[in-house]
Amino acid sequence: MKKNFLRFFFGFIVRTLTRLRVYGLENFPVTGGAILCVNHLSIIDPVIVYINLNRNDLTALVAHKHRQNPFLRFMVNLVGGIWLNREEADATAIRAAVKYVNGGGILGIAPEGTRSRTSTMIAGKPGVAYLADKVNAPLIPVALTGTENALSSLRRLRRATVTMTVGQPFRLPPVERLTRDSDLQRNTDEIMCRLAAILPPEYRGVYADHPRLQELLAESH
Repeated sequence: MKKNFLRFFFGFIVRTLTRLRVYGLENFPVTGGAILCVNHLSIIDPVIVYINLNRNDLTALVAHKHRQNPFLRFMVNLVGGIWLNREEADATAIRAAVKYVNGGGILGIAPEGTRSRTSTMIAGKPGVAYLADKVNAPLIPVALTGTENALSSLRRLRRATVTMTVGQPFRLPPVERLTRDSDLQRNTDEIMCRLAAILPPEYRGVYADHPRLQELLAESH
């Protein structure tokens, strides 16, 4: 009940203060575990994802530093978020994430590891690829645009256009022990290029000229 109210409350605020456009909801599974891979442009990104994907088992990996903010700590705990210490190999958080996804839950992660300061994609970290290799579940790219302008537009009494696009689920090849580092890099590039493929060109950042992205774009035409 609290989660339903939370989704309604923030949904009303977001739809009142922005021009929200959502695409690809048919790609979002109604049951079963999955990892959502979301590009990160603004502090409001998790809110945009949460209000539009209607599953009460949707939660996220959240940087431990946000526990210092009482409001954010309350909200993250309310939705069952998993706190992650990004300064070290947080085995406890990874085990919790694997258990959650394998148990059928939906877990959102920003594979870039932090918010982009350039409003374009920055290099992905291997953490999501590592986690994906431990779970029996698909990955789903979720691309956001316009969130980087939402708060500044509001201060100017304007409504920013915000879009969320859900891409098709995909799976990654296994990571082999003898080629672990190169396999993790390959899978990280795959995740990021899948995200870039559903973003407008001006948001693709460091992946704009990646060969795998060019393959995906060619396949989609």
